[in-house]
Amino acid sequence: MTNLASAPVSAARKPAILIVDDAPDNLGVLRTMMLRQGYQTFVATSGERALDIALRVKPDLVLLDIVMPGMDGMEACRRLKAHQATARIPVIFMSARGDTEDIVAGFDIGAADYIAKPLRMEEVCARVRAQLRIHDNSASQSVHADRLRMIVDSMDQGLMIVEDGGRIQYANPACERYLGYRPEELVGRRLGELMASDAGSETVEGTREVSIRHRDGGLRAMDLTMTPMHAAGGLHVALLHDITHHKQSEDALQRAAMLDPLTQIANRRQFDAFLDKEWQRAIRNATPLSLVVLDVDHFKLYNDTLGHAAGDACLQKVARALQDQAARPTDLAARYGGEEFVLLFAETPLEAAAGLAETIRAAVEALQLPNPRSPTSPWLTVSVGVATIVPTQLDGIEQFFVCADRAMYAAKSGGRNRVEATLAGAAWETIQGAMSDAAGM
Repeated sequence: MTNLASAPVSAARKPAILIVDDAPDNLGVLRTMMLRQGYQTFVATSGERALDIALRVKPDLVLLDIVMPGMDGMEACRRLKAHQATARIPVIFMSARGDTEDIVAGFDIGAADYIAKPLRMEEVCARVRAQLRIHDNSASQSVHADRLRMIVDSMDQGLMIVEDGGRIQYANPACERYLGYRPEELVGRRLGELMASDAGSETVEGTREVSIRHRDGGLRAMDLTMTPMHAAGGLHVALLHDITHHKQSEDALQRAAMLDPLTQIANRRQFDAFLDKEWQRAIRNATPLSLVVLDVDHFKLYNDTLGHAAGDACLQKVARALQDQAARPTDLAARYGGEEFVLLFAETPLEAAAGLAETIRAAVEALQLPNPRSPTSPWLTVSVGVATIVPTQLDGIEQFFVCADRAMYAAKSGGRNRVEATLAGAAWETIQGAMSDAAGM
């Protein structure tokens, strides 16, 4: 069962709300109300589970009950604010504790708002809308600067700003990986000093292959692209790309342990390296990249009922079903951890990726591995999330994973044993632009 048509709108436009409350009645009412408001909704009944979900799906806002067994809301909020990945997510406390000191304590540990119980749903919705607006406005003020810093500081290619005479004015952090010199050591040097051949034309425009001398004395074959900065006369942007990088990466992976010892398919280390390589290739060629995240439904029940040996055999059979679909050199199936698997399909649009995911889902179900205590099916099943992106330098791999994870969670909340597919990043904006152009014709 694949939900393809509506998923892109949901994942691309709807804010995600995480509701945390150990009272099922409160949780149900809040979830229903948030869904009616058009939000993606995730739920947790404990502080520990809330932290796990928040790290995976990066919600736009957290509605957090304070009084809970185990980790209470105060501690959960404190940990959310202490973690870099979740520190900026606004938290609204919900509590019957309405004393001034309780409210002040909530704000002191980073809460954005505090709602007294019993809850008035209209007030809750209004406060959620207000916090989402504040969060969006705050993010938009710094998004352009953050994106520029991300492009320059996190890009895989070495980037330098070079004057007409070849003097290096700026070097990004990646240059140290390419050249062995820290960025500040490169500033003031001439680009020609780093070249093995005559450097009389360091700033010639275009792309050419050059030999660059690394700080360790070795030579590196690289593509050097020089582009004039028209807004700043006399300056050029120099891009370095190591054309031996992919071969070196493959050699390093062959020397390392590349396979998951249980399933004998790729492990997380190999998958991360492969994804990074295909991500950069997709950016250069402007081609779609599809990520499939798959989780075995009720696997703990399977292990508890049939034993760990049966659980291991089950994972091996699931892995083989996945491996059968990763047929091309640009495809890779991997065990990402526990009962979670991932697949990457390069140069694969969303519809084709969703079809492959549905084939995988059906193949696992067709194994007819009994799962006696599963409330979903008498057989072992999987929930599958698919995300497709045509990546640019403005996109990030982490957000790509978040989109696929959200799709997988949507498959689980939709009943399990199903596929949910969505577009991510600039791919969605491209579709929207095409639709707008078509409407204007």
